[in-house]
Order: sequence, then structure tokens, then C-alpha cells
Amino acid sequence: MTRNTNIWLNAVMGVVTGDALGCPVQFESREEVARHPIKGMRGYGTFDLPEGSWTDDSSLTIALLESIRRCGEIRLDDIMENFMKWLFNGEFTPYGYSYDIGNGTYNAINRYRRNRKVRRCGGDEEWNNGNGSLMRIMPACVYCSEKLHSKEMSEREAVTAIHSVGSLTHAHIRSNIACGLYFFMADQILWGEGTLRERMQTGLDRGFAFYEGFLADKDNLHYYRRLRDLDSFAETAAARIKSSGYVVDTLEAAVWCLIRTDRFEQALLTAVNLGEDTDTVGAVTGGLAGLFYGYDRIPSDWLATLKRRDWIEEMCRTMRTGSMAP
Repeated sequence: MTRNTNIWLNAVMGVVTGDALGCPVQFESREEVARHPIKGMRGYGTFDLPEGSWTDDSSLTIALLESIRRCGEIRLDDIMENFMKWLFNGEFTPYGYSYDIGNGTYNAINRYRRNRKVRRCGGDEEWNNGNGSLMRIMPACVYCSEKLHSKEMSEREAVTAIHSVGSLTHAHIRSNIACGLYFFMADQILWGEGTLRERMQTGLDRGFAFYEGFLADKDNLHYYRRLRDLDSFAETAAARIKSSGYVVDTLEAAVWCLIRTDRFEQALLTAVNLGEDTDTVGAVTGGLAGLFYGYDRIPSDWLATLKRRDWIEEMCRTMRTGSMAP
């Protein structure tokens, strides 16, 4: 498949498009969405915003992207400074103010504001397994994938970096694993061969093998057991796919949508019509879909509606990266 060669553009615009597509029906149940299904970009709804508006998923993704672009590396303190600019100053938003703020993310940013300790701001309790780290991790995945394949990072160093970025807001190992498995799928999509499902399966195989050796306690890895066999998982009925804000549900829903469809728009429409946490399921699905299908396969009429599109795309087109710094 021929894709746009700018992997940052493919990935980030996939995230933003999925987020914006799901924005107007955020928090609606599957039954409610089914009464007026999403067929393309539309406005208003949950947040009463024009079509093409995106939420915290894209804001925090862009905040991470901007930090990597400016620093040329992953700097955890700089990322958190950007997150504060988003929360308190409305930067990295469509309209100059932040909205749709998750509790885990809000609490983590406020902890960092008080103590300035990047290793101690993310919540690590059982209830800190919302999808707030997974929804914004894509720029770190692309960065670490590039470094892994240029041999500037080992696989362990790449996953450790992914965990560190995710843990800024969600430090529980279950959330770390979700971000790690997402990284392995993104990496395999970028550098592997075969169909989307084949690449995702190989990526997950690598991810599960890594965590089997990395984790002393495998209990949290068991939560992702349905993703071990994608051929079997693809046969799962929609009624058994949850699309809540729980990180396991979000990752499963995104994978399910991707392996049951064969076009960018199909994958994203399937994702947002699941209801509930539609912007995040759309964003997580969109990131991997963008990597595989490419920016040029995103419907042009969808792209045309996206708020601050030129600004986001310019950042993607002018990325420069160096090495990771903690």
C-alpha cells in the first residue's frame, strides 16, 4: 500500500480526525448513537461545538508532539509544562480553552504543578486505569519507533520511554501495558509487511513476548488476553466489545474496529458508532489507521473541517528528533 511518506502526518492527523469524528456523540450510549449514527463529520452535540472540533485527546497529543518537535527529544518535564499550558492557559486547543478533561489527567497535572516531580505526578492506583495516557501516546510511539529502527534505542529502552510518557498522567502498570502494546502495533505497521491484521498480530506477539519477560507479575497482562489471537478476536460480537473510558476497553475496541474493516473511514466510523467514549476510541483507532492507510486516505471533506488543521500539519511536516532525555 502506498502511504504518505510523512509518518508523523499520517499518525497525528489520524488521531485528530478520529477524535473530531467522535466529539459530537461523546458519552452517548450505543443505543443513543444508533438512533442518529455518525456518517461523517458533524457538529454540535455533546459539547455544542462546530464540526471538525477536537477534544483533549488531540490537545494532549499535539502538546506532546510540539514538545518532541521543539526539543528534538522526549523531555518529560517539558511535556508536563505543555500539559499545564493546555489545562490552565488553553494552549493546544481549537478555541483557546480546555474542555473534556479527564480526572486522572487533571489530578496529575495539578500534582506536577505543586511538586514539579515528573516521576511522581501520575496516579498509580487501580482506579487510575482510564484511557488518558493511551489517547495521547502516538507521538511517543512514532519517535521511539524511529529510534528503535535507527538502532539509537533498544526495544527495552523504547518501551521504558513509552511507559515514562504514559506515566506522566496514568502510572499504573495496566495503563503502561496498553501504551506498550499500542507501540508494538504502531512499530510493526510502520516497518512490517502484510495486511493490517497481520502486522497488528505480529506487533502484539512481540508485545506479549516482551512483557512476559519484562514483568515479574503477569496479572495485569492477563487483562489483554483477548488480543493474543486477532483471528479469534475478530469474530467477537459487537455486544461483547465495550467502548468505555477504561483503558482495556478502549484498546480492545480500537483493535476490533481496525481488524474488521479495510478502509480508513470504515474503521473510524465503526469506532465512533460504538458509543460511550467515542472521541478516544476514535482517536486511538485513528492513529493506527493513519499509520497504515496514510494521510492521503483520510477523506478530504473530513480534513477540510478540522479546526487549526494547517497549524497541526505544519508541526508534523517540520518534525526533527534527537535522543531521549528524562
